[in-house]
Amino acid sequence: MPEQPMSEPIYEILVEHNVPIPMRDGTLLRADVYRPQTEGRYPVLVERVPYELSQRCKGYGEYYARRGYVVVGQNVRGRFASQGRFHLGRDDAWGANRDGYDTTEWAATQSWSNGRVGMLDGSYSGLTQYMVAPTRPPHLKALFVREGPSDLYCDTSYRGGAYLLKFNLEWALQQTLAVLRHESAPSGMEQACHRLEKAVEEIDSWYRHLPLKSCPPLEGLADWYFETLDYPDDGPYWWPTNLAHKYNEVDVPILHLGAWFDPFLDSTIRSFQGIRAKGRSEACRKNQRLIIGPWIHGPANVGKREVGELDFGPEAEFDLYGYRLRWYDYWLKGLNNGVMDMAPLRVFLMGENRWLDLESWPPEEVTYRPFYFREGKGRGEASLNNGGLAFTPAEEAERPDSFLYDPEDPVPSLVFYPNLGPRDHRAVEGRMLTYTSQPLESDLTVIGPVKAVLYGLSSAADTDWIVRLCDVWPDGRSMSVCDGILRARYRNSLERPELLVSGQIYRFEIDLWATAQVFKAGHCLRVEVASSDFPRYDRNLNTGGPFALEARGQVAVNTVFHDVRRPSHLLLPVMPGR
Repeated sequence: MPEQPMSEPIYEILVEHNVPIPMRDGTLLRADVYRPQTEGRYPVLVERVPYELSQRCKGYGEYYARRGYVVVGQNVRGRFASQGRFHLGRDDAWGANRDGYDTTEWAATQSWSNGRVGMLDGSYSGLTQYMVAPTRPPHLKALFVREGPSDLYCDTSYRGGAYLLKFNLEWALQQTLAVLRHESAPSGMEQACHRLEKAVEEIDSWYRHLPLKSCPPLEGLADWYFETLDYPDDGPYWWPTNLAHKYNEVDVPILHLGAWFDPFLDSTIRSFQGIRAKGRSEACRKNQRLIIGPWIHGPANVGKREVGELDFGPEAEFDLYGYRLRWYDYWLKGLNNGVMDMAPLRVFLMGENRWLDLESWPPEEVTYRPFYFREGKGRGEASLNNGGLAFTPAEEAERPDSFLYDPEDPVPSLVFYPNLGPRDHRAVEGRMLTYTSQPLESDLTVIGPVKAVLYGLSSAADTDWIVRLCDVWPDGRSMSVCDGILRARYRNSLERPELLVSGQIYRFEIDLWATAQVFKAGHCLRVEVASSDFPRYDRNLNTGGPFALEARGQVAVNTVFHDVRRPSHLLLPVMPGR
């Protein structure tokens, strides 16, 4: 997408630091304010984050202020100079505190404001946007969410019931340390700061530390971190931070910007679909837009053509700042710049490396086709089973595939937050079951959600199933496309775990999220199956014991079936005629 023209002449700007903004309970939250020097009233863009403001807000604060906006970069409650207690993701939701609502209305009434407010950026500030949307501040006119979570249970804490260990522990250590290093930190914290610095340096050993709820460097400093470990099941604790419960209360245009290799991809698609279907008004439903590119997480990565170990070509380039300017020029300045003339969905089709405009997600034309696991050549250096993959199911008995999973020796993660790929996975496939198709005779286009159905059993009361889809190139590279995980105790419900009966065969559905990928002629598809992906996810100790409290695990024997009665398969959304 080409760079978009600027909406205004370039302004000289003023910057005010540590501006106090009062909340309804009297708590003062601090913000940096970037605005044009020229007197006047301007639309306002607010970002609410737990990060150090001068590092987070300076670049786009100056960019948008020079183009006729006021930018308010604010620390959320309990972070840095903002007063109160930090409670992860809670104070922008629909509870006692509505800090996003109060900040929006404060921004709308300042002398430099024209009363029209939007919000900025993504990741945590994507969460704050999604959380404020159902509260409907009267002066909030549009949102632009880049790669944001909308459900703290399944987007940032647990996926398929498995704990996102690396993401959460690393974030907790680094962000707690950042607060203690800041000039606003209380005195006498030198020892705590030293312990955190040492823990960051030795983080690989902390990934292995058990039990999970024991992390002395964070104890007494990050209650919110341990609180998330107290609630491994979805339920009432998490629901206030789940936008899906409030889609019908949202009444604001939103551009949802996602990336195929972003940890919040599913949230981006889910939020777009949910609000488009259930938003409070017809205007809200009509004015949802979705863009998904071939990138990884982070504003510096949006628009890059080289991602992981692949180059997606010049069409992958995208001007985030410029496109966001067009969006807000339309909604906050009333400029008829054509930004709403685009299709409701624009997704990047990998493999062909071009943009595709769609009217619905998934495309109405797709046909869901099962790709069946088949018996293979047996164990070798490159795979535990060297299985096959075909559109035709088994017609006779096929031997199941078994493997040992030892929590003391997990399969190492090659992709994890923030870089989820694509990566060549041959280095670890020798420790997995793999199922590989014959080389394709023609291109195969897959657009939409991908799911694996496994018929399996375990010798343990609980275990994990990790499934990954790879694109195998003619030169042998096995490039990751999408993946998923399911903790077996959550096979029927994320709210009500049920342990396994040893030796009993179950049907497991693993959500691999979604993709838009052309598997080119001459390439193969490959499915990997394992029971660990560490430290991206915590190790399932296989005991079925209480989460985060155990320090010892046991070895499990896990088995996948692919016979006539139990046809394990991948379910692919295939575009017909391609």
